[in-house]
Amino acid sequence: MTRYSVALGLMLGLASGTLFTVIRAKGQTAAPGTPVHMVVSVESRHGAEIPKITREDVVVTQGHDRDKVSEWLPATGDHAGLDLYVLVDDSSFWSVDTQLADLRAFIMQQPPSTFVAVGYMHNGTVETVRALTQDHASAAKAVRLPLGNSAGGASPYFSVEDLIKRWQPNPARPRREIVMMTSGIDLYSPGSVDPYLDEAIEQAQRAGIVVYSIYTPGGGHFGHSFWRLNWGQNDLSQVSDETGGEAYGLGLVAAESFHPFFDDISQRLGHQYLLTFLAKPEKKAGVQSVKLNTEVPNAELVGPDRVYVPASSSASTSP
Repeated sequence: MTRYSVALGLMLGLASGTLFTVIRAKGQTAAPGTPVHMVVSVESRHGAEIPKITREDVVVTQGHDRDKVSEWLPATGDHAGLDLYVLVDDSSFWSVDTQLADLRAFIMQQPPSTFVAVGYMHNGTVETVRALTQDHASAAKAVRLPLGNSAGGASPYFSVEDLIKRWQPNPARPRREIVMMTSGIDLYSPGSVDPYLDEAIEQAQRAGIVVYSIYTPGGGHFGHSFWRLNWGQNDLSQVSDETGGEAYGLGLVAAESFHPFFDDISQRLGHQYLLTFLAKPEKKAGVQSVKLNTEVPNAELVGPDRVYVPASSSASTSP
C-alpha cells in the first residue's frame, strides 16, 4: 500500500467519522418530546441520611423507553415555593390535647416559602377556613376540632376533587401538596372498586398535586365497621402512593399523636426536586404511566405513577 493510499484512507475515515458525529448530534437535538413537570421526593432506603441526586442520576422511563431529563432542580431557594393544603375530615374524632396541638405545631414549623391553607371536608366539599397564607400563626389558629357525627359524611374523594377544581396554580410556588386526615371510608362506593377514588387520583395526577394521608377513625356505625375501615385504609394508601405521597396510620386504631407522621412529612417536603422530562409525543393529551429510578446507592425516587402529558404540537400537525 502506497503512502498516498494510506493518507487517503485516513482522510476518508476522519471525514466519515465527522459526518456520523454530526448526524448523531442532529438526531439528539431533534429528538421529539413533550416537556412534563413533576415533583419528586428523594428517600433513603436505609438510615436517616438522604443521598444527593444529580440530574444525570435520574432515570425516567415510559414502558421500555427512557425519556430525556431536561431539568432537576432542588426545591430550595428560588424554587422552594410550596402551596400546602391541610384537609381535616369533619366527621372524624380527635383528642384535644394531642392531635390538635400536633397539627398546629406542624403548620407553625413550615418555612416562609410555604403558604398554608386549612379546610374541612364534609358532604363532599371543602370548607376553607383559612385561605393560602404565609401567616402560619393565623393558619394554625384556624384549626378546630372536627364536628364528628354531626358533620354529615360522604366521600373524602369528592372533597379532594372539589378542592382540585377550585385550586388555581401559582407559578411562583410550583409545588402543590395536600395533607388530609380522614378515615378514607367512601360511603358511596366502599370496596375494591371505587370510581370516585380513581377520579380523585387522576385529577391529582393531572394537576401534579401530591397527597399525604393520615388515618383518623370516623364516628357512628361506620366508624367501627371492620371491612369498611380496612378498605378505607387501602384507599388512603392508594391515593397517596399513586400521587407521590405517603399514607400514615397505626392499623385500625387511632394514633395518640400525629407528631411522628408530621415529622416524616416535613422530612419529605425538605428533600424534594422539580423534575422536567421529555415525554413521548402523543396526538392527544392524557395521563401516561411513568417510572422513576436511580442507580445511586441507598436512594429511592418517589413520584406519581402517572403524569399528564399535553398533546405534542409536532404530533398534532404531522400528516
